[in-house]
Amino acid sequence: MTKPIFLLNGPNLNLLGKRQPEIYGRETLADVEAAAAALAVDLGLTLRCHQSNWQGQLIDWIHQARDEGAGIIINPGAFTHTSVAILDALNAFEGPVLEVHISNVHKRESFRHHSYVSLRADGVIAGFGTEGYLLALRRMASLLAP
Repeated sequence: MTKPIFLLNGPNLNLLGKRQPEIYGRETLADVEAAAAALAVDLGLTLRCHQSNWQGQLIDWIHQARDEGAGIIINPGAFTHTSVAILDALNAFEGPVLEVHISNVHKRESFRHHSYVSLRADGVIAGFGTEGYLLALRRMASLLAP
């Protein structure tokens, strides 16, 4: 496959492993990206990993994926519950979109139960810890298989 999968992480995920490890675990974002990159190789995929605390930067990467990407795996962080702009950008992307959440958002505060991104996502993985990224990558490989 020539086009990469864009693995996008939103706000505060740069603090993974340090911020609320009782909820999000002790693995760092670098650990997650390394595991995902290794699995991508095994699956015959290429991966571009990006993280930003800025909504506009995430939208720019989604736009970039329109031309350069085969699929998007996104953990939008708190933008999940607030960003119509990210939803609009994802709606302009024609490939598969998978939404990932490390925690089970449905067992948490009620405001976390609503996701704008889910309105576009082809699948949602929540509550499997950082392993959810690997599950999403395996599903992406299935969705993109000829």
